[in-house]
Amino acid sequence: MLVKLEKHINVKFPFLKDKKILVAISGGIDSVVLTQLFSILNFDISLAHCNFKLRGEESDLDEGFVCNFAKNNNKNYFTTSFNTKEFAQKNKQSMQVAARNLRYSWFQEVMRENCFDFLLTAHHADDNLETFLINLTRGSGLNGFTGIPEINENIIRPLLIFSRDEIIKYAKDSKIVWREDKSNSSTKYIRNKIRHKVVPVLKDINPGLLETFSKTIENLDGSKQIINDRVLDISSNILFKTKLDSLEIIKIAILEINKLSNPKAYLYQLLKQYNFTEFNDIFNLLTSQSGKQIFSKTHAVLKDRDFLILSEIKEKKTSDIYYIEQNKSEIRNPFHLKIEETLESSLENKSIIYISKDKLIFPLIIRRWKNGDFFYPVGMNGKKKISKYFKDEKLSLLQKEQAWLLCNNDDDIIWLIDRRQDNRFCALKENTNTIKISLI
Repeated sequence: MLVKLEKHINVKFPFLKDKKILVAISGGIDSVVLTQLFSILNFDISLAHCNFKLRGEESDLDEGFVCNFAKNNNKNYFTTSFNTKEFAQKNKQSMQVAARNLRYSWFQEVMRENCFDFLLTAHHADDNLETFLINLTRGSGLNGFTGIPEINENIIRPLLIFSRDEIIKYAKDSKIVWREDKSNSSTKYIRNKIRHKVVPVLKDINPGLLETFSKTIENLDGSKQIINDRVLDISSNILFKTKLDSLEIIKIAILEINKLSNPKAYLYQLLKQYNFTEFNDIFNLLTSQSGKQIFSKTHAVLKDRDFLILSEIKEKKTSDIYYIEQNKSEIRNPFHLKIEETLESSLENKSIIYISKDKLIFPLIIRRWKNGDFFYPVGMNGKKKISKYFKDEKLSLLQKEQAWLLCNNDDDIIWLIDRRQDNRFCALKENTNTIKISLI
C-alpha cells in the first residue's frame, strides 16, 4: 500500500513535496492510516481534529486519542469542538450537513492562520461509491455522479485509490491502533444504510465492483468535460455580464437559448452553480410573463422581456435613510455623490443634476422609493407616480428594486437618481446660485 501510494503521489500530487500539510484526523482507521503513511513518506504534516459532541463520552475519547496519538508521534495538532446539534437546528440543516460545514470551515480557518498549503482527508474508494449511490437516490445531475474529487482547490484526497478492505488489511498488518466509531455500525444514517445493506449486495453481484465503478467515474468525468467545453463555447452568445448600480448581474438571452437542442438541459448547466433546485420552474420562465422570479438561497432569476436576469440576493435595506448635510461636498454611502457650487446648467446627463440652491431644505434625504411617491419629471407635463414612470420606461423588477431617490427635507423628490430630475428644482440658466450633484 505504501509503494502504491508513493507512486500515485508522484504522478498526481508531485506539488505536495516540501509543502506544509494539515491532515484531518477523526481517530478512525482511515485517517490514522493516512497519517502514518504520510509520516513514513516524510511529509511535513500536522493534525486537526473536530469534536462534534454528538456521541457523549465517545466523542471526548476520540479527541483524547488524537491528542495522545499526535504527542506520541511528535506531530503538531489542532482541536476544536462544536455544538453541532444546536448549529443544525439553527441553520435548518441535517446533522451530517451541519458537521460537514462546521469542520471544513474550521479547517480552512486553521490553514489560513497557520499558513498550511493543503488539507488531506482520508476518503477512500468505498466512500466514493457510497456518495455516488446517495446522489443516485436524490436525483443528482452529472456532478453528483462523478464522485468525490481527488483535488478540490486546496483539499487533497490521496486514499481514493484504495478500498476500505485494503486500508483495514494494512492497519492490521502494521499493528496500527485506531478508534472504532460505534455509530458506523448503525443504519440510522443513509450512508450507513447504503454501506451495510446496499453495497454488500452489489459486491456480491460483482466482486470487482470498485474497479468497474472507478472506470465508470473516469468515463463520466470525460463526459462532464465535454459538456463543460460545450457550455463554455455557447456562453459567449447567451450570457452577458453587466452591472446595475453596484449589483453585478448576468443576462441570459432567451431567443438564443431557445435555438439550442435542449434549452432546459443548458439552463441547468448554466445555473447549477447558483444553488437552484427547481429547474422545471426556471425552464418555464422562458415562456412566462415578464416580472416572474425564481429564487435559490443565494440568487434570483427574473424574466424580463427577452432575457432572464440572474442576480445575487442581497439583504434589502429599504428602511435605510441617508442624509446630506449643508456644506457637505461628498458622500460615499449608499453610493458616491459629489456636491459642488457651479455656474453650469444642463439637463442632458442623467448622472448629473443642477439644482437651484435657494429651493433646497437641508439636510437632504436619500431613500428607497415607495408606493405613492410622485414627482414632476423634467421634460414632461405635470406630475407622475414613480411606479407609473417605471412602467412607462419598461424597467425590470430588479431595476425598480435598485432605484434610489434624492429628496428635499420636506420629502419632495428632487431626483430619481441616475434617471430623471424633478422639474421643480431645476436651476435656471441665468441662476448663479446653483448646486451641481454628480453620481460618480
